[in-house]
Amino acid sequence: MRPERASRPPDPLRYPFPEPPGPGEAVEVAPGILWARLPLPMALDHVNIYALEETDGWTLVDTGVNTAPCRAALDAFRDGPLAGRPIRRVFLTHHHPDHVGLAGRLAGDGAEIVTTRTAYLYARMLRLDEQATPPPETVRFWRSLGMDADTLAERQASRPFNFADAVAPIPLGFRRIAEGDRIDLGGRRWVVRCGDGHAPEHACLFDEAAEVVIGGDQLLPTISPNLGVHPTEPEANPVAEFLASCHRLAPHATPEQLVLPGHKLPFTGLPARIAALIANHEGALERLEAHLTEPRTAHECFAPLFKRTIGPAEYGLAISEAMAHLNCLHQSGRAVRRRRADGAYLFSRS
Repeated sequence: MRPERASRPPDPLRYPFPEPPGPGEAVEVAPGILWARLPLPMALDHVNIYALEETDGWTLVDTGVNTAPCRAALDAFRDGPLAGRPIRRVFLTHHHPDHVGLAGRLAGDGAEIVTTRTAYLYARMLRLDEQATPPPETVRFWRSLGMDADTLAERQASRPFNFADAVAPIPLGFRRIAEGDRIDLGGRRWVVRCGDGHAPEHACLFDEAAEVVIGGDQLLPTISPNLGVHPTEPEANPVAEFLASCHRLAPHATPEQLVLPGHKLPFTGLPARIAALIANHEGALERLEAHLTEPRTAHECFAPLFKRTIGPAEYGLAISEAMAHLNCLHQSGRAVRRRRADGAYLFSRS
């Protein structure tokens, strides 16, 4: 996820709750909806979770990662603001570890898992696919990015990140939701609207009363979700998928809706936010296309995309996002590519 730095008029977004809840605390953002935060061991140091009050307990939206600090924070939330009442179901917006990490633990306490089929299958597959060293396919993919030699050597010799490192075992069985479904949660009727790009079949919930939107990572303020290409699907085009999702979601957005995002602060002004997300990535594609007057690898495309120095902590997300934008240019005919002798793709403007 990268900050948006392009100059533009004053932000039309509004933040009704400018101060996030502290550890073990919650903020009621709408009748029957509590907002809490759980800690993450990364630069983006938190994930938002939401509890929707039911007659017999709570529905929890997303869960945090399976680490000791996050488990402790979730337990404090359950014992404090949730008053020890049971979590009956867990709604998962998408399959990433910071959103599904503790779903299995909660399922073990009796909670039903509710999510899209793709999110469930990805989470369960990746949780079971534990690797001690990077497989050959992953190394070939890293080479295709033009990854610098020192980073490549270090990664080849190291244990890669595994979902099992941050995600509790995913239970067998879930309740499937899909685009256009209606679902009753927390005394509200919601319509499922799915996005793509950041994660396949990412579920957002739009309150039928047009008051609240659960946006997950599809609809974030101030930062764009990471749109990355990964070894599992090296020819993916998440930028085009994300832009198409924004255009699909835009007709359902109103300025008054309170959007509950997976990170940062709840906000209003969703139509302007969707327009800004579209403009952000279209602008990135234009800058990148102009940069390809000479053949470039993904590793050589950070400057036009991010406009800042990329350090080791951000390198993996940055190079996967650079490849995503290059794939978009290539697959739309705005760039061509060829293989270099070392396996790296070189992209040039058409």
